Amino acid sequence: MSAGKTQRQRTRWTTQAGFSLIELLIVVAIILIIAAIAIPNFMRSRIAANESAAVASCRNIVTAQVVYASTYGTGYSDTLNALGPAPGGGPATANNAALIDDVLAAGSKHGYRFEYTPVDSNGDGINDAFTLKAWPLNPGFTGERYFFTDQSGVVRADRTGRADVNDPPIG
Repeated sequence: MSAGKTQRQRTRWTTQAGFSLIELLIVVAIILIIAAIAIPNFMRSRIAANESAAVASCRNIVTAQVVYASTYGTGYSDTLNALGPAPGGGPATANNAALIDDVLAAGSKHGYRFEYTPVDSNGDGINDAFTLKAWPLNPGFTGERYFFTDQSGVVRADRTGRADVNDPPIG
């Protein structure tokens, strides 16, 4: 009698263990629906974060240029690289002012490329103005807006192409 009871218990345990194929398919479908909702929101958040970082980098460069001009008395720097640190961590000089990090000084950060152009409007060898443009390395993926600023510090944006002085300022 005990052998028959053990057989019944064993049968009951084996039939109740595990999930059916339908249950697993329902769980997979729910996960796919959640992923379909979450992934586009994640991408929009990533683009917004990259754009915010690009604007912050533009503002950092403008601030670094003002500090550079007032520290060295030679106008704005000739290159973006001159605002970066010296290789090996040496002392700050006019060629390596250590005002921005080395990644930004190289001209690319947070999915954006930065193009710095000094302007010598008087022809006296002193850069009295500059322009800075930033654009996404992979438009639509790393960012959607293009940015522009100059020595005024006003950051302007455009969604259709390279921003310039005629584009509206960001809020």
